[in-house]
Amino acid sequence: MDKRTDYITWDEYFMGIAMLSAMRSKDPNTQVGACIVNQDRKIVGTGYNGFPTGCSDDVLPWARTGAPLETKYPFVCHAELNAILNSISRDLRGCTLYVVMFPCNECAKAIIQSGIREVIYRDNKYPDSDSVKASTMMLESAGVKLRQMVLDKTLEVRI
Repeated sequence: MDKRTDYITWDEYFMGIAMLSAMRSKDPNTQVGACIVNQDRKIVGTGYNGFPTGCSDDVLPWARTGAPLETKYPFVCHAELNAILNSISRDLRGCTLYVVMFPCNECAKAIIQSGIREVIYRDNKYPDSDSVKASTMMLESAGVKLRQMVLDKTLEVRI
């Protein structure tokens, strides 16, 4: 018997981990996950969007509109930043970040400062926003490679 040939690629595997991580998010509107991988194809960090550790997601707001302190925006930590902060390694130089949504400008700063060299993203939901434009400018200026990944396989496991 020959080995199977319909297995997923490394990119599909790591994006799948990012997507699975997104499923941990309690945000009722947007679930984003991230996975950081080193040059040896080892996962060194994962994260999803949510409130900082110790901040109750039952008390702080999840709203998208209203007065600033009545919305989630001042409180939520993005998946990319959580993956960096939750990393098992403090040296992320040369790593690749797989993320469900294109990073915002604040996450771009953390990505650049951490030494991540490539960002592979699934969706760019807000390409015309100032945040994404600034993020793109910074990431490209810092030499971080950007690549959109289109998933064309249905993930299925035989048991």
